[in-house]
Amino acid sequence: MITIKQSCLIALLGVALTACNKNSLEISPRDRVGDDIVWASPANADLFLNDVYNQLPDMNNETEHLDQYTDNSDVGVTWMQGYANIRVANVTPSNLPRGPWDMWYWGKTDNNDGRTGNYEKIRKCNLFIEKVTASGLPDDYKIKRIAEARFLRAMFYHWLWMAYGGVPVITRTLDNITQGDSIYVPRSTEEATFQFITNELAEIATILPASQSEPGRPTKGAALTLKGWCELFEASPLRNSGSAASPGGDLERWKKAAATNKAVIDLGVYDLYPDFRNLFLKTANNSLESIFARQYMPGKGGQLEGKEGPTIVNGTEVAWGNFQPTQELVDEFSMANGKAIGEAGSGYNPQNPYANREKRFYQTVLFNGSPWQGDTIRTIAGLGRSTENEIDLGYSSDVTHTGYYACKRLDESIVGSDNRANSTSYQNYMFFRYAEVLLSFAEAENEVNGPTSDVLTAVNKVRTRNNNLPTVEATYGSVNKDKMREIIRRERRVELAFEDKRWWDVLRWKIADKMADGTPGVLNRPEVGMVITSNNGTLVYTRTNVSNRLFLPKMYQMPIPQNVLDRNYKIRAQNGGKDAWVNGQNPGY
Repeated sequence: MITIKQSCLIALLGVALTACNKNSLEISPRDRVGDDIVWASPANADLFLNDVYNQLPDMNNETEHLDQYTDNSDVGVTWMQGYANIRVANVTPSNLPRGPWDMWYWGKTDNNDGRTGNYEKIRKCNLFIEKVTASGLPDDYKIKRIAEARFLRAMFYHWLWMAYGGVPVITRTLDNITQGDSIYVPRSTEEATFQFITNELAEIATILPASQSEPGRPTKGAALTLKGWCELFEASPLRNSGSAASPGGDLERWKKAAATNKAVIDLGVYDLYPDFRNLFLKTANNSLESIFARQYMPGKGGQLEGKEGPTIVNGTEVAWGNFQPTQELVDEFSMANGKAIGEAGSGYNPQNPYANREKRFYQTVLFNGSPWQGDTIRTIAGLGRSTENEIDLGYSSDVTHTGYYACKRLDESIVGSDNRANSTSYQNYMFFRYAEVLLSFAEAENEVNGPTSDVLTAVNKVRTRNNNLPTVEATYGSVNKDKMREIIRRERRVELAFEDKRWWDVLRWKIADKMADGTPGVLNRPEVGMVITSNNGTLVYTRTNVSNRLFLPKMYQMPIPQNVLDRNYKIRAQNGGKDAWVNGQNPGY
């Protein structure tokens, strides 16, 4: 059986059926392998679709994860996009970040480096759908594989939509040779783009099966989860700011998000994996918690431990240390009694800050004194970087810039230097998992009806996994909507840390530039680390600003790439409207 992990002939077919042309949105085919071969059998057609699966962001081989754009992580490398572009507000139509593994990269004509953009990937989906529809392949094959291609197309579109707002919606292959300038497509509005994505997902959710015999292919639950996530994004303050008549925004949007995420829960297919630490390792690949994941296997592994692991272990530099939690993230982990560190009765001691914290803290963060691979992580200032992980406040090395590393998603049995050389991490990368669905449902339902029993059940299920925390009721008693919102947002940040979710949450909650009370937003505050010194054997913990950040209001959306505007006259002609475009460009750029 041909699987989506298989790589044979993929490069050949990918090159055979796609080639560059002048269009910034589409590319035209230059067939080297005839249609009579490619679309003659399910096995051959699968090779083409497998290549589309292979275009999903390869996040277990990414050097810079999305949390580095946020207040969750700060790596001491100034050339990465999170530092060079995002945190210094150096974002322009000619100099915009593409997201980790080109997550929201528009297309090849942005740049001549040959990397594949989302519109090339979308074209492959369109081509597959058209060719399979017109082929003589069995009807059951057509139904299931076309639904998969539509799901993948919706995935690529949803990253563009979150990054840019409205984008050109293209559902057919275009060819500049035969069609000329008619290939150019204007931007759909943000709302119309959202409607296209969610309508597609609603339809294919009725086609896709509840489970797949081959892991890695989308299911009914995956389609509903992506739909529910897009609806939550659309319901959030960034896209649902409200009016004088409805200051909280359109409540119907929250209702839709709640209903779709509840539909995933009601499928009865998913559940939480009992062990949070091992959830992300290969032993738990495709567990009941995994909803949609990129698959890894021997021969197609990842380099997580070498790129993200702690830098110096047993006196030797073995990894690049790209998971570096900030003090702000560390502070979000509750105490073992369920309370936040700043709440009365928490028991938090700032001079013994890592004692009696919730279990997820120890399963996510490596701090001074943490054991790792038979060694003990030491970040105390004055130890010397030649043998220890002394905090580096000057961006002069790969050693931690914040005083922390992370262990979440890392396999302690794998040595980082071996992993970088041989790609020996075979755990999947989960784009969506059940805990996120529970928290998304709780967030939306709380905005509609407050902290109902259903909201509490969903949040408590995440909090109490593997005896992690007491329930909300046991910790706080009765809570109101505002307190519940605060709890849910903290749960999302902690539960989903280093899973490339925080960036989108910060944007959709519209808390990056300023808070609701007018104080600086979370990405307009200095980033904080922990400097530890020894005073005659007594450790002294001092919070220290390690870098400044600047986030401008226009950055809630990325600018349309300048090369796209230069080529597409239909986009340049678009002005005003609800999205307030200026010559096709997003406001402020």
